[in-house]
Amino acid sequence: MQITRETVLARDGEGVIQDELCRAVAGTWVSAFDNMTFTTAGALDIDHVVPLAAAWRSGADTWTAAKRRAFANDLVHSHLIAVSAASNRSKGDKTPDLWRPPATGYWRTYSRALTDTKHAYGLSVTEPEKATLNRMLDTCT
Repeated sequence: MQITRETVLARDGEGVIQDELCRAVAGTWVSAFDNMTFTTAGALDIDHVVPLAAAWRSGADTWTAAKRRAFANDLVHSHLIAVSAASNRSKGDKTPDLWRPPATGYWRTYSRALTDTKHAYGLSVTEPEKATLNRMLDTCT
């Protein structure tokens, strides 16, 4: 995950400078979950929009180890993003019916990313998740 972390930090930041080991040592990042700005990479977590434990509960428990590893490190879908550590820890393994980004202006993007990822991996969606995702998709800022 360390390579994935550094790739996401480089992708999501502005003016990112990496050291000889490709670690982000400088840059500016905006956490979409809470609109907070950071200049220290260590203050950020890399969020799985579909939390790994939630994926497990919605179908990943039947996957091979290789597929679970691919999902955890997926840079193709809108699944991994750099966010404030506080917002990521507040989210934990909660699904959207139990947690939504504090920044309501990000709800539409968040719900689209989550829906895309669940669809791409054939993960189930509960009725409460579906209702919440539909409400979030209907927001516009």
